[in-house]
Amino acid sequence: MLFDTHVHLNIDSFEEDLEETIARAQEAGVESMNVVGFDHETIKKAMQLVEDYDFLYASIGWHPVDAVDMTDNDLKWIEELSAHPKVVAIGETGLDYHWDKSPKEVQKEAFRKQIHLAKKVNLPIIIHDREAHQDIVDILKEENASETGGIMHCFGGDMEIARQCLDMNFHISFGGPVTFKNAKLPKEVAKEIPMDRLLVETDCPFLAPHPNRGKRNEPAYVKLVAEKVAELKEMSLEELAEQTTRNAKKLFHIS
Repeated sequence: MLFDTHVHLNIDSFEEDLEETIARAQEAGVESMNVVGFDHETIKKAMQLVEDYDFLYASIGWHPVDAVDMTDNDLKWIEELSAHPKVVAIGETGLDYHWDKSPKEVQKEAFRKQIHLAKKVNLPIIIHDREAHQDIVDILKEENASETGGIMHCFGGDMEIARQCLDMNFHISFGGPVTFKNAKLPKEVAKEIPMDRLLVETDCPFLAPHPNRGKRNEPAYVKLVAEKVAELKEMSLEELAEQTTRNAKKLFHIS
């Protein structure tokens, strides 16, 4: 049984067929999912979803692209919600240098504040890293983020960046890109990640794995990610699924 550690079932893409999407995931062997909220609306929806479905959990934080919109009141609200027993992480937070809505310094400040919050409430952190590998690692080190650990979500860095993250108590999670035919780096890194730090995800509705690349992603497709990682690790899908699910539950403190 698989644990999709990063889904966005809380956005409009799934409004029309949410129940069917969840049913397809269960048919594909997905036993649990982590719904990630990243702004006002998606956090509210994530909290509603975990009330509606036993096997859904929530992570709540503020996305770096929208860091310019985050207020201290938003941070306080996230802190209050984090006391809910099904909130398992803070984030996604981090840095995104691809889009220019939020200046880098504003993103860095919002990122640091959310690391502080994660340490305060004793929850792991889910890291969004786009074109910002070294700055992410530097801030995690400066803020002693190893105290909480967390997930490098949909990891796209090289093995040197991965080692630094592993040294700080972070798990490495792979999504659709590890299945792309021309994506050599994620495959190389996936082979090297220790089994007890490995996770799988979809980041749905984004980054659908091969052969569905370019279509709407959904949690059922995490099986395609897991199959590819199992192949790279030269192990069975069942072994890979069992280990990554155990890793996720341990990290999220799910008994």
